Amino acid sequence: MKTLFRVLALLPLPVLHAVGAALGWVSFLVSGTYRRRFLENAHQAGYALAQVSAAVAEAGKLVFEAPRLWFGKAPPVEWDGAPLIEAARAAGRGIVFLTPHLGCFEVTAQGYAARFGRITVLYRPARKPWLRELVDTARSRANLDTVPTTLAGVKQMLKALKAGEAVGLLPDQVPPDKMGVWAPFFGRDAYTMTLSARLAHQTGAAVLLVWGERLPWGRGYRVHVRAWPGELAGNTAAAAVQVNAQMERLVRECPQQYLWGYARYKAPTGGLAQ
Repeated sequence: MKTLFRVLALLPLPVLHAVGAALGWVSFLVSGTYRRRFLENAHQAGYALAQVSAAVAEAGKLVFEAPRLWFGKAPPVEWDGAPLIEAARAAGRGIVFLTPHLGCFEVTAQGYAARFGRITVLYRPARKPWLRELVDTARSRANLDTVPTTLAGVKQMLKALKAGEAVGLLPDQVPPDKMGVWAPFFGRDAYTMTLSARLAHQTGAAVLLVWGERLPWGRGYRVHVRAWPGELAGNTAAAAVQVNAQMERLVRECPQQYLWGYARYKAPTGGLAQ
Protein backbone atom coordinates (compact mmCIF):
# COMPACT_ATOMS: atom_id res chain seq x y z
CA MET A 1 0.00 0.00 0.00
CA LYS A 2 2.85 2.36 0.79
CA THR A 3 4.26 1.77 -2.69
CA LEU A 4 0.90 2.73 -4.22
CA PHE A 5 0.80 5.90 -2.14
CA ARG A 6 4.33 6.80 -3.24
CA VAL A 7 3.33 6.37 -6.88
CA LEU A 8 0.21 8.49 -6.45
CA ALA A 9 2.32 11.15 -4.72
CA LEU A 10 4.14 11.71 -8.02
CA LEU A 11 0.94 12.84 -9.74
CA PRO A 12 0.14 16.55 -10.02
CA LEU A 13 -2.28 17.85 -7.39
CA PRO A 14 -4.87 18.87 -10.05
CA VAL A 15 -4.99 15.26 -11.26
CA LEU A 16 -5.38 13.86 -7.75
CA HIS A 17 -8.14 16.34 -7.00
CA ALA A 18 -9.95 15.55 -10.25
CA VAL A 19 -9.92 11.82 -9.56
CA GLY A 20 -10.88 12.38 -5.94
CA ALA A 21 -13.81 14.60 -6.91
CA ALA A 22 -15.18 11.95 -9.23
CA LEU A 23 -14.86 9.17 -6.66
CA GLY A 24 -16.39 11.42 -4.03
CA TRP A 25 -19.58 11.52 -6.06
CA VAL A 26 -19.41 7.77 -6.69
CA SER A 27 -19.27 7.15 -2.94
CA PHE A 28 -22.14 9.55 -2.34
CA LEU A 29 -24.36 7.84 -4.93
CA VAL A 30 -23.45 4.26 -4.04
CA SER A 31 -23.47 4.40 -0.23
CA GLY A 32 -26.91 5.03 1.19
CA THR A 33 -25.55 5.27 4.74
CA TYR A 34 -22.97 7.88 3.81
CA ARG A 35 -25.44 9.86 1.71
CA ARG A 36 -28.07 9.86 4.47
CA ARG A 37 -25.60 11.02 7.12
CA PHE A 38 -24.24 13.73 4.82
CA LEU A 39 -27.71 15.10 4.14
CA GLU A 40 -28.84 14.85 7.77
CA ASN A 41 -25.78 16.66 9.08
CA ALA A 42 -26.04 19.39 6.46
CA HIS A 43 -29.75 19.81 7.16
CA GLN A 44 -29.02 20.05 10.90
CA ALA A 45 -26.79 23.04 10.11
CA GLY A 46 -29.47 24.60 7.90
CA TYR A 47 -28.09 23.70 4.48
CA ALA A 48 -29.84 22.06 1.55
CA LEU A 49 -27.90 19.76 -0.78
CA ALA A 50 -27.78 22.46 -3.45
CA GLN A 51 -25.88 24.72 -1.03
CA VAL A 52 -23.24 22.17 -0.07
CA SER A 53 -23.13 19.80 -3.03
CA ALA A 54 -19.53 20.86 -3.68
CA ALA A 55 -18.62 19.17 -0.38
CA VAL A 56 -19.30 15.79 -2.00
CA ALA A 57 -16.39 16.28 -4.39
CA GLU A 58 -14.26 17.92 -1.70
CA ALA A 59 -14.53 14.81 0.48
CA GLY A 60 -13.10 12.76 -2.37
CA LYS A 61 -10.28 15.26 -2.84
CA LEU A 62 -9.47 14.88 0.86
CA VAL A 63 -8.74 11.20 0.32
CA PHE A 64 -6.76 11.50 -2.90
CA GLU A 65 -4.58 14.40 -1.85
CA ALA A 66 -3.27 12.38 1.12
CA PRO A 67 -0.53 10.55 -0.86
CA ARG A 68 0.83 13.87 -2.11
CA LEU A 69 0.74 15.43 1.36
CA TRP A 70 2.31 12.40 3.02
CA PHE A 71 4.94 11.38 0.49
CA GLY A 72 5.21 14.05 -2.18
CA LYS A 73 6.60 17.52 -2.68
CA ALA A 74 5.04 20.14 -0.42
CA PRO A 75 2.20 21.95 -2.21
CA PRO A 76 1.94 25.76 -2.42
CA VAL A 77 0.50 27.26 0.79
CA GLU A 78 -0.79 30.82 1.22
CA TRP A 79 -1.50 32.39 4.60
CA ASP A 80 -4.36 34.50 5.88
CA GLY A 81 -3.91 35.72 9.46
CA ALA A 82 -0.25 34.82 9.97
CA PRO A 83 0.32 37.92 12.18
CA LEU A 84 -1.82 36.25 14.87
CA ILE A 85 0.69 33.41 15.02
CA GLU A 86 3.65 35.76 14.99
CA ALA A 87 2.19 37.74 17.89
CA ALA A 88 1.68 34.63 20.03
CA ARG A 89 5.19 33.40 19.29
CA ALA A 90 6.69 36.81 20.04
CA ALA A 91 5.00 36.72 23.45
CA GLY A 92 6.70 33.39 24.14
CA ARG A 93 3.40 31.54 24.44
CA GLY A 94 2.56 28.07 23.26
CA ILE A 95 -0.30 27.84 20.77
CA VAL A 96 -3.29 25.49 20.73
CA PHE A 97 -4.61 25.31 17.17
CA LEU A 98 -8.20 24.17 16.77
CA THR A 99 -9.58 23.13 13.40
CA PRO A 100 -12.76 21.31 12.37
CA HIS A 101 -13.03 18.67 9.64
CA LEU A 102 -12.97 21.52 7.14
CA GLY A 103 -10.93 21.73 3.97
CA CYS A 104 -7.49 20.14 4.19
CA PHE A 105 -6.59 19.85 7.85
CA GLU A 106 -3.36 17.99 7.06
CA VAL A 107 -1.90 21.05 5.35
CA THR A 108 -2.47 23.35 8.33
CA ALA A 109 0.07 21.47 10.45
CA GLN A 110 2.48 20.92 7.58
CA GLY A 111 2.29 24.57 6.59
CA TYR A 112 2.94 25.71 10.15
CA ALA A 113 5.89 23.34 10.54
CA ALA A 114 7.45 24.57 7.30
CA ARG A 115 7.06 28.28 8.08
CA PHE A 116 7.05 28.74 11.84
CA GLY A 117 8.60 25.76 13.63
CA ARG A 118 7.76 22.69 15.65
CA ILE A 119 4.17 21.57 16.10
CA THR A 120 2.71 18.47 17.75
CA VAL A 121 -0.53 17.12 16.33
CA LEU A 122 -2.99 14.77 18.00
CA TYR A 123 -4.40 11.94 15.90
CA ARG A 124 -6.46 8.83 16.42
CA PRO A 125 -4.51 5.67 15.46
CA ALA A 126 -6.09 3.64 12.66
CA ARG A 127 -7.68 0.37 13.69
CA LYS A 128 -6.27 -1.69 10.83
CA PRO A 129 -2.58 -2.57 11.35
CA TRP A 130 -1.53 -1.92 7.74
CA LEU A 131 -3.16 1.52 7.75
CA ARG A 132 -1.77 2.35 11.18
CA GLU A 133 1.77 1.58 10.01
CA LEU A 134 1.25 3.64 6.85
CA VAL A 135 -0.12 6.69 8.66
CA ASP A 136 2.41 6.55 11.50
CA THR A 137 5.33 6.71 9.08
CA ALA A 138 3.82 8.84 6.32
CA ARG A 139 3.03 11.87 8.46
CA SER A 140 6.64 12.30 9.52
CA ARG A 141 7.90 15.75 8.53
CA ALA A 142 10.55 18.15 9.76
CA ASN A 143 9.23 20.07 12.80
CA LEU A 144 6.04 17.97 12.79
CA ASP A 145 5.39 15.44 15.56
CA THR A 146 2.26 13.29 15.78
CA VAL A 147 0.99 11.79 19.01
CA PRO A 148 -1.87 9.32 19.61
CA THR A 149 -5.02 9.95 21.62
CA THR A 150 -3.55 8.37 24.75
CA LEU A 151 -2.32 9.65 28.10
CA ALA A 152 1.22 9.54 26.77
CA GLY A 153 0.16 11.61 23.77
CA VAL A 154 -1.50 14.23 25.99
CA LYS A 155 1.64 14.46 28.13
CA GLN A 156 3.70 15.13 25.02
CA MET A 157 1.34 17.93 24.01
CA LEU A 158 1.59 19.51 27.47
CA LYS A 159 5.36 19.30 27.30
CA ALA A 160 5.38 20.98 23.89
CA LEU A 161 3.13 23.82 25.05
CA LYS A 162 5.18 24.45 28.17
CA ALA A 163 8.22 24.74 25.91
CA GLY A 164 6.44 27.48 23.95
CA GLU A 165 5.67 25.26 20.96
CA ALA A 166 2.40 24.67 19.13
CA VAL A 167 -0.06 21.80 19.16
CA GLY A 168 -3.00 21.05 16.90
CA LEU A 169 -6.17 19.01 17.24
CA LEU A 170 -9.61 18.54 15.72
CA PRO A 171 -12.11 19.30 18.50
CA ASP A 172 -15.08 18.21 16.41
CA GLN A 173 -13.76 14.64 16.51
CA VAL A 174 -15.77 12.39 18.84
CA PRO A 175 -13.54 11.53 21.83
CA PRO A 176 -13.59 8.25 23.76
CA ASP A 177 -16.12 7.82 26.56
CA LYS A 178 -15.41 9.85 29.72
CA MET A 179 -13.08 12.18 27.79
CA GLY A 180 -15.73 14.66 26.74
CA VAL A 181 -19.07 16.27 27.48
CA TRP A 182 -22.30 16.67 25.55
CA ALA A 183 -22.53 20.13 24.00
CA PRO A 184 -24.61 21.61 21.16
CA PHE A 185 -23.18 21.56 17.66
CA PHE A 186 -25.42 23.19 15.08
CA GLY A 187 -28.28 22.91 17.55
CA ARG A 188 -27.90 19.22 18.38
CA ASP A 189 -25.97 17.70 21.27
CA ALA A 190 -22.67 16.16 20.20
CA TYR A 191 -20.09 14.45 22.40
CA THR A 192 -17.27 16.99 22.54
CA MET A 193 -13.69 16.70 23.77
CA THR A 194 -12.56 18.82 26.69
CA LEU A 195 -8.86 18.34 25.98
CA SER A 196 -8.38 21.58 24.05
CA ALA A 197 -9.58 23.70 26.96
CA ARG A 198 -7.55 21.71 29.49
CA LEU A 199 -4.39 22.15 27.45
CA ALA A 200 -4.88 25.90 27.28
CA HIS A 201 -5.78 26.25 30.96
CA GLN A 202 -2.85 24.20 32.22
CA THR A 203 -0.21 25.95 30.12
CA GLY A 204 -1.49 29.48 29.51
CA ALA A 205 -1.19 28.87 25.77
CA ALA A 206 -2.88 31.05 23.18
CA VAL A 207 -5.86 29.50 21.39
CA LEU A 208 -6.14 30.09 17.66
CA LEU A 209 -8.63 28.78 15.12
CA VAL A 210 -7.29 27.53 11.81
CA TRP A 211 -8.44 25.76 8.67
CA GLY A 212 -6.89 24.96 5.29
CA GLU A 213 -8.88 26.02 2.24
CA ARG A 214 -8.46 23.83 -0.81
CA LEU A 215 -7.94 26.19 -3.76
CA PRO A 216 -9.63 25.49 -7.13
CA TRP A 217 -7.94 23.50 -9.88
CA GLY A 218 -5.30 22.04 -7.60
CA ARG A 219 -3.52 25.39 -7.17
CA GLY A 220 -2.62 24.58 -3.58
CA TYR A 221 -4.05 25.75 -0.26
CA ARG A 222 -4.75 28.85 1.77
CA VAL A 223 -4.45 28.52 5.55
CA HIS A 224 -6.86 30.80 7.42
CA VAL A 225 -6.01 31.76 11.01
CA ARG A 226 -8.67 33.29 13.26
CA ALA A 227 -8.41 34.75 16.75
CA TRP A 228 -10.24 33.20 19.68
CA PRO A 229 -12.90 35.74 20.66
CA GLY A 230 -12.87 36.83 24.29
CA GLU A 231 -11.87 34.53 27.14
CA LEU A 232 -11.95 30.74 27.19
CA ALA A 233 -14.32 29.59 29.95
CA GLY A 234 -12.65 28.07 32.99
CA ASN A 235 -15.31 25.38 33.32
CA THR A 236 -14.64 22.57 30.84
CA ALA A 237 -18.32 22.03 30.03
CA ALA A 238 -18.80 25.71 29.27
CA ALA A 239 -15.56 25.75 27.27
CA ALA A 240 -16.83 22.84 25.15
CA VAL A 241 -19.90 24.90 24.25
CA GLN A 242 -17.60 27.75 23.23
CA VAL A 243 -15.37 25.46 21.18
CA ASN A 244 -18.33 24.02 19.26
CA ALA A 245 -19.63 27.52 18.57
CA GLN A 246 -16.26 28.50 17.11
CA MET A 247 -16.12 25.34 15.01
CA GLU A 248 -19.53 26.29 13.64
CA ARG A 249 -18.18 29.74 12.87
CA LEU A 250 -15.35 28.26 10.78
CA VAL A 251 -17.60 25.79 8.99
CA ARG A 252 -19.92 28.62 7.94
CA GLU A 253 -16.96 30.36 6.31
CA CYS A 254 -16.90 27.57 3.74
CA PRO A 255 -19.60 24.89 4.19
CA GLN A 256 -18.75 23.60 0.72
CA GLN A 257 -15.54 22.10 2.12
CA TYR A 258 -16.82 20.66 5.39
CA LEU A 259 -16.83 16.90 5.86
CA TRP A 260 -20.60 16.56 6.29
CA GLY A 261 -20.37 12.79 6.05
CA TYR A 262 -18.44 12.55 9.33
CA ALA A 263 -20.44 10.84 12.09
CA ARG A 264 -20.29 13.86 14.39
CA TYR A 265 -23.32 12.89 16.48
CA LYS A 266 -22.37 9.31 17.25
CA ALA A 267 -22.03 8.11 20.83
CA PRO A 268 -18.48 7.75 22.17
CA THR A 269 -16.98 4.28 22.41
CA GLY A 270 -18.55 2.63 25.42
CA GLY A 271 -21.04 5.45 25.87
CA LEU A 272 -24.73 5.92 25.19
CA ALA A 273 -26.28 7.98 22.44
CA GLN A 274 -28.04 11.15 23.49
